Amino acid sequence: MSQQDDAEREFDLKWADSAEHKEPSARARMLAARWKENPPEPQPFRAAPGPRTPRRSSWTSTAIVLGCVAAVILLLGYARFQAPH
Repeated sequence: MSQQDDAEREFDLKWADSAEHKEPSARARMLAARWKENPPEPQPFRAAPGPRTPRRSSWTSTAIVLGCVAAVILLLGYARFQAPH
């Protein structure tokens, strides 16, 4: 029985693949409808990237990291100083 089902399924797949007209996917239909009213602007193949945000300098990052480390050390020292012996 399963061999017959496989043969029927194979026939259905071949029949569907050989169809002259294939219906577009739902996404393709949605985009076609949207672009009919409001077509997209042409885009170059390799468009230039948008403006970049300026990066922080390395000394600024270093100062932030060292400040955080110093704050943690001071906080731990203060917590140990306040703890009852």
